[in-house]
Order: sequence, then C-alpha cells, then structure tokens
Amino acid sequence: MLQPELKPRRDKIRVLMAQQDIDAALIACNVNLIYTYGRIVNGYIYMPLHSPAHLFIKRPNNIKGEHVHPIRKPEQIPSILKEIGLELPNKIMLEADELSFTEYNRLAAIFDNAEVVSGSSIIRTARSTKTRMEIEKFRRGAEKHTKAYEQIPSIYKKGMTDLEFSIEVERIMRLEGVLGIFRTYGREMEIFMGSVLAGDNAMVPSPYDFALGGAGLDPSIPIGASGRPLKEGQSIMVDIGGNFNGYLTDMTRVFSVGKLPDEAYAAHQACIDLQNKIADIAKPGVICEDLYQLAIDFMQEAGFGKYFMGYEQQARFIGHGIGLEINELPVICPRNRQALEQDMVIALEPKIVLPKIGAVGIENSWVVTGDSIEKLTHCKEEIIELKD
Repeated sequence: MLQPELKPRRDKIRVLMAQQDIDAALIACNVNLIYTYGRIVNGYIYMPLHSPAHLFIKRPNNIKGEHVHPIRKPEQIPSILKEIGLELPNKIMLEADELSFTEYNRLAAIFDNAEVVSGSSIIRTARSTKTRMEIEKFRRGAEKHTKAYEQIPSIYKKGMTDLEFSIEVERIMRLEGVLGIFRTYGREMEIFMGSVLAGDNAMVPSPYDFALGGAGLDPSIPIGASGRPLKEGQSIMVDIGGNFNGYLTDMTRVFSVGKLPDEAYAAHQACIDLQNKIADIAKPGVICEDLYQLAIDFMQEAGFGKYFMGYEQQARFIGHGIGLEINELPVICPRNRQALEQDMVIALEPKIVLPKIGAVGIENSWVVTGDSIEKLTHCKEEIIELKD
C-alpha cells in the first residue's frame, strides 16, 4: 500500500540529486529509511538517479521482493549492482551529517572510484515539504494529541510534584496511542517524550537547541521536570511530543495551580496574539527571517522582549519544521532567508519565561496551504487553572 506513496518521496530527492549531478544515493539512517522505504531495517536503500531503488538488507530476513537483496555486509553491494546490470556511480551521496565517521568511511570505500558527497541536506530539503499522505498522518496525530491534552486537567492532585504530573500526562499520551520515541535531528539531543516545566525550573538553561530547558532529574538527561512540588502562583508548561504514527505533532499548553499574577496572563495573551499575527501573514513565499524579526519587534513593543524565548538563555528561533523528526526544515530564525512553501508543516512556539512565575505561551502545529497556514492542533489556548 505504501509503494505509490514512496516513489514520489524518492523522486523529490532525485530532483535535487540531478541538480548536483549525483548518480546515486546510499541511505542507511533510520529516519531516512522510513522516508524512502516506509520502515526501519538493518540495511541500505540504494537509489539510482534513473532506475528503481534497491534494498540491500541484513535484518530482518523475512523481506522479499524483486528489488530486495540479502547481504551480510555492505561491501557486497557493488558486485550485486554489476550482476543486475546497473552501472556503478561516478558520484554518490551518503548521509554524512548523520553517519558515524567509521561507517561513513566504510561506505565511501566500497565505491572507491566514485566521488562521494554529503546528501544529508538534500534529503532534509526533500523532506521539508510533505505529501498528501504525510499531511494526513499529521492530521490524525493532531486529533489524538488534542484528545490527550484535553484530559490533562483531570489528572491533577494536590501535592503533586512536576515529575508525578509529567508521568500522568505521559500515561494519557501512551493510552491514546503515542509511540513514545521522540526523534530529533542533530548531535545528542536526548529527551523522553517532551517536557513539563513548573515555575522557575523553566528558567534553567538547556544544553540542547530547544526553546526552553529545565533541570531534569539527573545531569545525564538535563531537561524537563526536576521533581519539585507544584506550587500555587506558578505556571506549568506542558510540551509533550505527539508521535502517533511516526510523524511528530508539537503542541504546548499552560496550566496553573490557583491564580497567577496578572503579568502572566498579559504575557500569555501576547504570545497568543503574536501567534495569530504570524498566522495572518504566513503563506508560501514569506521569508523565515522576516517572521522571526516580526516576533522580536512585537515582543519588544509589548514589553516582554527580555523574557521572550527564555530568560537567562534565550532561544534564537520561534518556530521550526516538523515531520519524522521534531526539528526539521525550515527554521524560523535570524539569517534564514528560506521561504515557506506549500505543504511544509511547521510548529510555531512563542513563549515567555517570567521569574518566580514560570513559562507561559503557546505552541501549535500548522500546515502551509496554497495561500495561508492551517492550524492542526486544536485545544483551549488560555491558561487553565488546575483543581483537585
């Protein structure tokens, strides 16, 4: 059933390969195997520019097909290509940004007469616009994500810690079908499902390139809930990723125990207003850097500039692409002159961190349509007071 869907995905990569005179791609990394083959295997997709893709597989051993070739090691690939009548490439691309140094060199060596180039940016660019089936997966995932978040007020019990609260949110998400794994692009950005940030824990800087941090429970995973009690007058920001079918929806909502100071509600409303202002102008052709600068100017004028996207450490983006990974292209950040394109799926996340109160703000997932952007995650956006 996936085969008609996979060829257009692979062809998007081929179009970009042709622009750089690349004869073939050898794909080995999990996320890119899902994208080009529909599942994870221990093996490789060999994708010639002008011929059907071939799967060279070590495990599992139960996959059969016309273009499937069992192997013990990648060094067998060139001889098999010759046997089936395919010329070896003069120029081949590997996932240089994602493979280990050792594996990259090993795979490059089996095509010893070819020029080997990095294909990571090509694949990420191809993945940045989604097919109809991918967008439908986002829609279905967003519905489940929303259903789970609507249940969050029911889990609160007086005396809870942020960790206990996070566990209950994660439990709801799992019962609604979330797969649990939270995939990111980039070096060692490890997180479990997402984060719950209560009070001043939202001010703790993160070593990761995420919007906000949190101390976490241990220096080995320095992000998210820290085990502190939930206190009246502090915000609780829930940012748990929605991976229900491989495609990650991103949504943040804010809760409170009791009432927050008036400043928190004003800051939260500023984030919602900024989100809506961006949604009014975002469409194909709009430049990412221009949206970022709009956000900076808006928050400066609203009086929250020094708290926007962090306090002690401020993130330098206000949105990002989402897909099989939570941080895909495009990135809505300074110095990025990339334009939005139809069928991109993005997360917008204007957030403010207020000392002694915590984080407020909003995050939703959006699909770029022909003339605007459409919100996929629909949940109440105001700060919701939790009651036992």
